[in-house]
Amino acid sequence: MKVLVIGSGGREHAVCAQFLKSSKISKVYCAPGNGGISQAAEIVNIGVSDFNELAGFVIENNIDFTFVGPEVPLAQGIVDFFEAKNLKIVGPAQAASRLESSKIYSKEFMRKYDIPTAEYRNFSNTEEALKFLDTWEENKKAVVKADGLAAGKGVYMCSGRQDAKDAVKQMMNDKVLGEAGSNVVIEEFIDGPELSYLVFTDGESFSVMPASQDHKRVNDNDEGPNTGGMGAYAPAPLATEKLTSIIKKDIIERVIKGIKSEKLQYKGVLYVGIIMNGDKPYVLEFNCRFGDPETQAVLPLLKTDFTDICMAIVDKKLGGLQIEWENKFAVCVVLASGGYPGKYESGYEIKGLDDIKGEDNMAFHAGTKIEDGKIATSGGRVLGITSMAGDIKSAIDKAYENVKKVSFKNMHYRKDIAGKAI
Repeated sequence: MKVLVIGSGGREHAVCAQFLKSSKISKVYCAPGNGGISQAAEIVNIGVSDFNELAGFVIENNIDFTFVGPEVPLAQGIVDFFEAKNLKIVGPAQAASRLESSKIYSKEFMRKYDIPTAEYRNFSNTEEALKFLDTWEENKKAVVKADGLAAGKGVYMCSGRQDAKDAVKQMMNDKVLGEAGSNVVIEEFIDGPELSYLVFTDGESFSVMPASQDHKRVNDNDEGPNTGGMGAYAPAPLATEKLTSIIKKDIIERVIKGIKSEKLQYKGVLYVGIIMNGDKPYVLEFNCRFGDPETQAVLPLLKTDFTDICMAIVDKKLGGLQIEWENKFAVCVVLASGGYPGKYESGYEIKGLDDIKGEDNMAFHAGTKIEDGKIATSGGRVLGITSMAGDIKSAIDKAYENVKKVSFKNMHYRKDIAGKAI
């Protein structure tokens, strides 16, 4: 079989790596890919939103199915576009993708199907939002979220009333997030540990992957501004068997019930972001695709052929498939450009990648390009170094041993990834 992976980050590199392991796949294409992916798959120079070109490429090259990595083409309706041409594709339809592309839709879906989440109000008018915040206690923390897709930058954690008002004005009046911030959600702040549950689903059945924990802040000890994610590990010890069974029953089963009741077509991966409110799991957010960098920690643990899972999802036969996972821990440390998530420079040569060896060690490329035959930096998050081992401490040690082998100018990374697990 031949497969096309859409996207250009570390998540897509991890997806390509799984397809390359499959005996059923003879050729992996990736559009538009990156420098590292080009060493593993054939790069196709087509943008993720150019549906006509992508579908034409699939038809011309007799590609058996397509796997969508990022949220933007899903929100724009790539699945509907491909299926109208009878092309097989893994991902939710546009209407189902609103669980991620609209925070307001997502919160109202949760309210309707009794899925535990933080108390909230949504606003399309700045004055009304500010008036509501006048009733907010002065030092009570709040979370202000942009309704639309904002590339991971649409959530403001606010220390009190004034901070929340400033966030509302920045989003709704100053348009710092463009149209994504035209409508906002203001919700109560919950202070608790977070978990990421990635779920395979065909809209009828589901299979939960090992839970992971992401590290969003740029600096050690969860300090500094939020990023797209500075590292992740799986399985997270916080996700006990008991907690996971509660999350399946009180959250995931209700989501699937809602998907069916709303007649949404959902054939792909659902990301359920959880925060613990005391001992009760609440939903922070849904994503309609693999998380990044969680994927780089979770997918390497997969024992079952990824192609079999994708085909079972497309054919709505997931319920009949037993999915197996390695009895190991995986730790992914993100190497970022100095200055990220703010202003950074790129174009620097990356050295030492050839020194990362062994099947339990991987370097997933995110922001890289090939320049004069050499791998160079081309983004904020540059690489995800993943290592696996039988216990979490060994996985952490191995990951950081490999991190030390790699270098590029102004390289920055957190030194405490997965420390919480210990």
